[in-house]
Amino acid sequence: MATPIISFQDYGFQYMAQAEPTLHHINLDIYPGEKVLIAGTSGSGKSTIGNCINGLIPFAYSGEKTGKLLVDGKEADKSSIFELSQTVGTVLQDTDGQFIGLTVGEDIAFAVENDCIPQNEMKQMVDKVAKLVDIEHHLEYAPHELSGGQKQRVSLAGVMVEEVKVLLFDEPLANLDPAAGRMTIELIDTVHEQTGAAIIIIEHRLEDVLWRSMDRIVLMNEGKIIADMPTAKLLAGNFLLEHGIREPLYLTALRYAGIEIDEKMHPEHVDHLMLTDTQKEMVQRWYQKQKAYIRSREETEELLRVENLDFGYTTQKRTLQDVNFTIHKGEMVSIVGRNGAGKSTLAKLICGFEQPVSGAIYLEGRNLSGDTIKERAARIGYVMQNPNQMISKPMIWDEVEMALLQGNMPEEERKKRVEETLKVCGLYPFRNWPVSALSFGQKKRVTIASILVQRPQVIILDEPTAGQDYHHYTEIMEFLKELNERGYTILMITHDMHLMLEYTPRAIVFSEGKMLADTTAAHVLNDPELVQAANLKETSLYTLSMACGIDEPQVFTECFITYEQKEGR
Repeated sequence: MATPIISFQDYGFQYMAQAEPTLHHINLDIYPGEKVLIAGTSGSGKSTIGNCINGLIPFAYSGEKTGKLLVDGKEADKSSIFELSQTVGTVLQDTDGQFIGLTVGEDIAFAVENDCIPQNEMKQMVDKVAKLVDIEHHLEYAPHELSGGQKQRVSLAGVMVEEVKVLLFDEPLANLDPAAGRMTIELIDTVHEQTGAAIIIIEHRLEDVLWRSMDRIVLMNEGKIIADMPTAKLLAGNFLLEHGIREPLYLTALRYAGIEIDEKMHPEHVDHLMLTDTQKEMVQRWYQKQKAYIRSREETEELLRVENLDFGYTTQKRTLQDVNFTIHKGEMVSIVGRNGAGKSTLAKLICGFEQPVSGAIYLEGRNLSGDTIKERAARIGYVMQNPNQMISKPMIWDEVEMALLQGNMPEEERKKRVEETLKVCGLYPFRNWPVSALSFGQKKRVTIASILVQRPQVIILDEPTAGQDYHHYTEIMEFLKELNERGYTILMITHDMHLMLEYTPRAIVFSEGKMLADTTAAHVLNDPELVQAANLKETSLYTLSMACGIDEPQVFTECFITYEQKEGR
């Protein structure tokens, strides 16, 4: 039998700053050439596992360990982080934090440059790996000029240039649009085929990762491995739902129709599903029954109107062109589209951070062109995509409370509101922590809390759930839903198609600065032409409905959403 490339042997770890261990009795072998997904909620220990494998523990994060970890046959804590990096290449969730070079070519070359490789040989190595990840035409670009998907390719090339034996991906899909996420999974699959490296993916977006096959899934909870089994076997059980991980939508739909999932159905991907005629009829009967519950939503009075909006960061190129839409009071709307489509720019214009070249923005019928950013901020709250661009205080409590200090709110009321918001955002246990001690996802929650605490009239969130596990995702979204039900109007810029389907009846679709559609969320993901134009991804409910002979996939998706809302799931 082959020797494991990674071997945890009764391994435990406790961070220096923590009162309890984060990992307990981990026994896990990963073999050369395997593809393994490590999943679990925030705080389950999955990222700590990754930090042990790549050497950040113990060389960057100190603590006390028990047991043994072997990487390529050597004890990890007796190697150096440099030695481990020659075996394990890591692609971080926040790719911007991984770039070193001024250009793409320089960044890819960094590792071999440090090895004093001759320049001609180094260029050949860079060209080879750049072609492998399809980034060879961008070697002269600065990393910040690239899209999210292209940045992932550069980071991957930078760790592959030394021909590592293990490639570790820490939430590689967190900041990508659906199509870019799909291409990233395809790229990882291609790299796996061509290099034979062991692939380890740490991610909670299970359905997106399973766009390509995985050998097995390791499920973690509270620092322990609770399941380690082939993908089909894990999906057939109830492990995911029991431990706060969202299962693929098509499996949930089958369960709603009364179908028991088993391994023989090949549940690991919707395209592989093998359903009997009886099971297809069960789906059709469920669909016909649920159609009766679909209700159209009544329009309320106008709140926000965007009229003939044009904008460009340069005079040569328009980032947004002739954008028109109206948002009504109490709506919850998704703004979707490919990376670079102009979604975040639109939010900046609404908030007053940028001024349009032409057109106007109205709030309750009043033109906002004369309002200052501060005046708009009192009525329009904006949560940015990158939390590091919003946080200005060193302590969590101070960051969330900061906006309330600008007014005359009594101290007790201020304290109550901050506590309530921190609890909803899953941050109350960390209320006295420094922001610097938080993960990327936790920082994201701090920025959401700092806006939510103000209770603005309109809330715009740029990727509110990026990097969040299903538990915290649901907690944040349910809180936003509660605010929405109290009359707050919410706009969400998102790449998360599950979020769009679950929480926003309406979606506005952008591509290359133009508004392609303003329609129902279900329609967006069941229109193949629109999906392709906007760089989205058809929902697996579309594929399932077609496989079951239902020729109204949009209505099937609406039935699914309505059923979930009706059952309170």
